[in-house]
Amino acid sequence: MAQQKITKQSDDFSQWYIDTVLQAGMADYAPVKGCMVIKPYGYAVWEHMQQALDGMFKATGHVNAYFPLFIPESFLKKEAEHVEGFAPECAVVTHGGGKPLEEPYVVRPTSETVIWSMYAKWIDSHRDLPILINQWANVVRWEMRTRLFLRTTEFLWQEGHTAHATEQEAAEEVAKILDIYADFAENYAAVPVLKGRKTDKEKFAGALYTTCVEALMKDKRALQWGTSHHLGQNFAKAFNVTFQTESGGRDLVWATSWGVSTRMIGGLIMVHGDDKGLRLPPKLAPHQVVIVPIYYSDEERQTVLQKVDALTAELKGDVRVKVDDRANYKPGWKFNEWEMKGVPLRLEIGPRDVAENQAVVARRDKGPKEKQTISLNGIKPTILDLLADIQRGLYEDALKFREENTFQANGYDEFKEILDNKLGFIYAHWCGNRACEQAVQDETKATIRCIPFNQPEEAGQCVYCGKPSEMRVPFAKAY
Repeated sequence: MAQQKITKQSDDFSQWYIDTVLQAGMADYAPVKGCMVIKPYGYAVWEHMQQALDGMFKATGHVNAYFPLFIPESFLKKEAEHVEGFAPECAVVTHGGGKPLEEPYVVRPTSETVIWSMYAKWIDSHRDLPILINQWANVVRWEMRTRLFLRTTEFLWQEGHTAHATEQEAAEEVAKILDIYADFAENYAAVPVLKGRKTDKEKFAGALYTTCVEALMKDKRALQWGTSHHLGQNFAKAFNVTFQTESGGRDLVWATSWGVSTRMIGGLIMVHGDDKGLRLPPKLAPHQVVIVPIYYSDEERQTVLQKVDALTAELKGDVRVKVDDRANYKPGWKFNEWEMKGVPLRLEIGPRDVAENQAVVARRDKGPKEKQTISLNGIKPTILDLLADIQRGLYEDALKFREENTFQANGYDEFKEILDNKLGFIYAHWCGNRACEQAVQDETKATIRCIPFNQPEEAGQCVYCGKPSEMRVPFAKAY
């Protein structure tokens, strides 16, 4: 198998991304237009994401369930704003079993409607609340322009759907989940994020409001990492979901929904990757350490592999280790492949290393010239410390990059100049008028990514219309 060269980020970031996804074995194009095949290496990253998030959800009282892929078309029409928001993206099944269906089925773009039809059956009393359900599933949204992981016709995600007795309980749920998403992004994916509320123009169709976490990619474009929505009582009204209150009356249920998807993998690649390919944070890497045995005779092979086996047994259970003992590839070829795949640590062990009870270590977050030699005595704590340092370093690198590419603009000309020549997050005043927000997007393709929760008030003038503004908001071009 020949190793192909990856396009440099500085030459063509979009092509670099595609080259990296394909050549690192993360995914491939499917025979169905707009869809992808997630290959085992890419799926292993998704599994680690799932495991981490699933544990966080369950630790806060959520449970998993599964709902149908097909949704009666009439369900979507019950919530007008919701159907309007999703209608262009819907795939509709009109025939089944060789016959026209009495009612078409929509292949789920999201599951609010089918889930709330079930909640109408399950909820009658305040004793039935709250319901805290999540599902891991696939969804279909008929996208015109697709890109592996970032935007595909079918993708994998989790979607939480909760029901509450009060508006405040629902609001607390929305905030709790957003904190989980931010925690996961920063402490597992090593991706710094902005937390905030979407503008009314950008909120989820059918929601009272939407909160989100936003990240900055290495091409200085933003990526929405995850969203958490307060749905109010809109879906309860549409599906007549009421409950008997403690005082004996009846009230509509309050709802939330929230989700992240396989687009996080695309974000992971674009935040950390370099010209050699992937750089994976240890907590999500399929292999945290790859060991490459080096030998030139059968006798050396036996000696080296015996030592590698003992080392693997010592690390097992605490470190995900891959031993690359393929005889038909040279060590240099293997080094290049595992660098491209972003394995955090590579150990090289040859006959001399065995004799001196040591290994040569190459960190993926550092250059190849910064190899170091470590003792094999009590190696586990050393490896764990190195992995923790790589995890921390990747986050710090990404945070530094975001800070270096965050700007302030005090006028529209300055705003456009930064957007044309620097990109990144541009903090500018906005009057709160949807017309101004839309005009900026139409003229520059930049959108307000969120209204940050921690953004201090600052009197100023709207970057577009000049009217009074109370704070700056981050604009960016985005995926």
